[in-house]
Amino acid sequence: MDYFKLKKYNTNFKTEFTAGFTTFLTMMYIIPVNGFILADAGLPMDAVITATAIITILATLFSGIWSNTPIAMSVGMGLNAYFSYGLVLGMKIPWETALGIVFLSGIIFVFLSFTNFRIWIMTSIPLNLRRAISAGIGTFIAFIGLKQMGMIVGSEATLVKLGDFSDANVLLGVTGLILSFMFYAYKIKGAFIFSIGITSVIGWMFGIGIFPTALISFPASIEPILMKLDIVSAISLSLFPVVITFLVTDMFDTLGTLTGVGARANLFQDDKNKDDKSLQKTLEADAIATVGGSLLGVSTTTSFIESASGVEAGGRTGLTAVFTAMFFVTTLFMLPLFKSIPSNAIYPVLVVVGVLMFTELGKINFKEMDFATSAGTFFIVLVMPLTYSITTGIASGFIIYTLIKLAKKEFSDLNIGIISITGISLLVFILQG
Repeated sequence: MDYFKLKKYNTNFKTEFTAGFTTFLTMMYIIPVNGFILADAGLPMDAVITATAIITILATLFSGIWSNTPIAMSVGMGLNAYFSYGLVLGMKIPWETALGIVFLSGIIFVFLSFTNFRIWIMTSIPLNLRRAISAGIGTFIAFIGLKQMGMIVGSEATLVKLGDFSDANVLLGVTGLILSFMFYAYKIKGAFIFSIGITSVIGWMFGIGIFPTALISFPASIEPILMKLDIVSAISLSLFPVVITFLVTDMFDTLGTLTGVGARANLFQDDKNKDDKSLQKTLEADAIATVGGSLLGVSTTTSFIESASGVEAGGRTGLTAVFTAMFFVTTLFMLPLFKSIPSNAIYPVLVVVGVLMFTELGKINFKEMDFATSAGTFFIVLVMPLTYSITTGIASGFIIYTLIKLAKKEFSDLNIGIISITGISLLVFILQG
């Protein structure tokens, strides 16, 4: 175990094992949830569930060995919803092309992760706008969750309205939502998987969903989605802003996660309180995992904030991630159980995750913020759910921010990073027009 330097990080085999299991429990929900989300885009659920398990195992294992950090990785919430509901269902892009977009964003991220670009992009874009992007994605996926549960439905008069709460499926979704909030509020490890499990049992009791006749089976083949990405179609001017959106969002999500998890255990600091190579290597693992995931047939792979639960349990090295990956091997054989879960036991998780992402907005001090940042933040958060597009939300926010800065002649606040993203943002509206 000298490779993981357990003594240096004041940990041991037993602690790392327990931490790995804790992380597994808190993020196990991603396997069935991602299966349902990508299935809505037309991908076969059986293959997606297997592919999600495989990329989670490989990415987390690689992260643990390559960077020696307790960071687990899987298909990211938010961008998987954007993949299905924004690109495939919203923009009518074939899912094969959407996978090509994920691949291209991953390739760019791999290249940039070996450079100082991460530092440049972090210093170029105001922190408040980065937080607004996270909050905006939160509103976006929460809205999707509410819509998929039937709690919100379309209306010609008011665009949206409350759904039919006398419907058994809607009531099941409400039950799942309440359980998810309650379990998470009480900080129960595995809150999401427990809420999905209990809601599923309730659904089966009332004839919603089919009770599984078997709990385990051999993994389904991933052949229907393996290497089915269409890179050629993804290489087009009209889709360039979408590629950048996946890149920037994945980068912000990863850096935000690593910053948050690292701060709890001083993971990414060396003895001289300077960034060590583990942060760089974790970013590299994240980027490589995204490329690998697109080849397997799933959307963007990223570092999971649920890794913090393992850190809280004492995990300090990559051995925690190795154990997490080993536990995820069991999910390869749970296909009958995952497929039997009623959809409205799954979608409440999107709402709760959306709420957690939206809390980033609370870190913004609007009283001390200039009007350009306030307006940009407002448009990012509001436009994402209204247009069903993370790309359009980011674009509108940066355009508003830049226009106000230009009008007030505050040119010193407009660096190359802001100008570049604003230019791409303008391209979004030109191409859509």
